[in-house]
Amino acid sequence: MNSRILIIIVLGMMTVFSSCKSTRKTIKQPIKEYGADYLFEKLKENELQFEWLSGKFSLDLIIDKKKNSFKGQIRMRRDSAIWVSFSPALGIEMARLLITRDSVFFINRLSKKYFVGDIEFVTDFLDANVDYDVIQSLLIGNDLTYYENGKFRATYDSKEYHLVTSGRRKLKKYIKTNDDASRIFIQNIYLNPETFKISRMKIKDMTKEDQKLEASYGQHELIDGQMFPMHITYDISARNPIKVEMNYSRIILDVPQAIPFKISSKYEQMK
Repeated sequence: MNSRILIIIVLGMMTVFSSCKSTRKTIKQPIKEYGADYLFEKLKENELQFEWLSGKFSLDLIIDKKKNSFKGQIRMRRDSAIWVSFSPALGIEMARLLITRDSVFFINRLSKKYFVGDIEFVTDFLDANVDYDVIQSLLIGNDLTYYENGKFRATYDSKEYHLVTSGRRKLKKYIKTNDDASRIFIQNIYLNPETFKISRMKIKDMTKEDQKLEASYGQHELIDGQMFPMHITYDISARNPIKVEMNYSRIILDVPQAIPFKISSKYEQMK
C-alpha cells in the first residue's frame, strides 16, 4: 500500500477516535437504575480499607460566625484511635486531641490546660448521637461501621444515587449505652455513579427540631489504588452550629504511626 495513503488512513482513524472520545466526555449517559441492595453492596466494595492512616491538612472552623484557621496532622488506627495535632500558621503545636473508642483527651498548650472525659462528651457537646465509629466514618468518607445495614430505599436523579434509611441501630455486641443513644434516626447517603464513593452523607435526629449533621466529600485522589476525598466539608446544626472545611494535602496508608499523648503535671485540668 502506498505510504502516503496509509498515513492518510491512520490520521483519519485518529480523528474519528478523537472525536468519539471527545463526545463521550461531553455527553453523559443517564445513570442506570439499580436497587438498594446492589448500591449498598457497591458502596461497601469501594470503601477505604486500611489499618493505619496518617496525613496533613488545613482546616477552617466556623462557630457562631467566627472563623479560625489551622493546620494539622492526623493519625488513625482503624477502630482504635484518632490522634490530631493542631497548629497555627507558625507551625508550633497549639493543641492535641486523642479519641479512643470510649474516651476523649485534649491538651491546650496555649492555656496549659487539659481535658479527659468519656466519648459521651462529644455527644453532649454536639447534642447528637455521635460515637467513635460515626466520627471515624465521617473523617474518611466511609459508611458507618458496626451499624445494622437496615432497610435502605434507593432513589436517583441525573447526577447521583441516593440511599436512605431510618432507625439504623448499632449492632448489639457494640452497644454500651441505652438503645436510643445507639440509634441513627435518619441517614441519607449520596453516591457518585461512577465510583460509588460517598459524595454526601446526612444524619438527622427527628426527635430534635432542625438537628442534623452533614458531610460532603470531593476532590477524590487515588492513594495506593484507593479513592480518598481530599476536600471535606462538615455542617453541624445542633445546640452549637459548626461548619468545618478540611483540605488534606497528604495521605499515607498502612504505615504504623506513633500516637503520643503525654499530659504535663504543670497543666490544669478543665472541668
